[in-house]
Amino acid sequence: MASAVLHISFPPPTTAHFFPSTPNFLRPIIPAQKPELHRRRDRIPKKPLSSSFRSGSNSPAEAGCPVPPEQQPINEYQNLSTSFPFSWAAGDLVEYCSRLIATGSSFALLVGLPVASFGALGGPQSDPLRQSLYAVSSGFLVVTLAVVRMYLGWAYVGNRLLSATVEYEETGWYDGQMWVKTAEVLARDRLLGSFSVKPVLSRLKTTLVFLAASILSCVLLLVSLDGGQIEEAGNRVIPGVYNDDSARSFEPDAFCGEPGLP
Repeated sequence: MASAVLHISFPPPTTAHFFPSTPNFLRPIIPAQKPELHRRRDRIPKKPLSSSFRSGSNSPAEAGCPVPPEQQPINEYQNLSTSFPFSWAAGDLVEYCSRLIATGSSFALLVGLPVASFGALGGPQSDPLRQSLYAVSSGFLVVTLAVVRMYLGWAYVGNRLLSATVEYEETGWYDGQMWVKTAEVLARDRLLGSFSVKPVLSRLKTTLVFLAASILSCVLLLVSLDGGQIEEAGNRVIPGVYNDDSARSFEPDAFCGEPGLP
């Protein structure tokens, strides 16, 4: 009986599945694109930021504004915030105070003190304390005038920013016109007036109160010094000058009935 031998041959295992020629961690990683997200982003219109704060020209909200550019409140605010001496009030507090002190001290030393020493307010033999008070008062007065000028300018611009209407002149004072602000322009101007102009006005008001108190103190000191000198001069008798005793000796009828008569 013939026996059949079956030879089953298995193919050798391939190592490509276990050890690939190019490792996966060396292959470049390509990020997955999101076309839908990119499409949505492209649909958003990119509108350039054109603001009259930087360029000084009319913004789209002011395209139909008949007010001349130099009379528009936003441009008036820009000019005021960069002009002398109005820019002092809008700057740093330390710099603002130092400039006012330098202005008052310079005027007091260069003008007030020489005038108080050799001018109509006194002579070279005057009291040094009185001369110093006159000089300090003059410095306070000059600083007060400067602060009042700054306050008037900022208050004018602030009122035009907060107002819903703008008064302007086309060619001269005789053809005054009025323009009603649009909603966007009014919101922008009032925002600028509330957060940029009102703090400046508050600082100037505080400065004026301090200066008024300082000037009043100097005036009270001068009055007290002058009153003391007048009283001292009234009680002092100068020899050889007309007095009550000499008057009684020469005009006894004028002192009739008064005690002390001989």
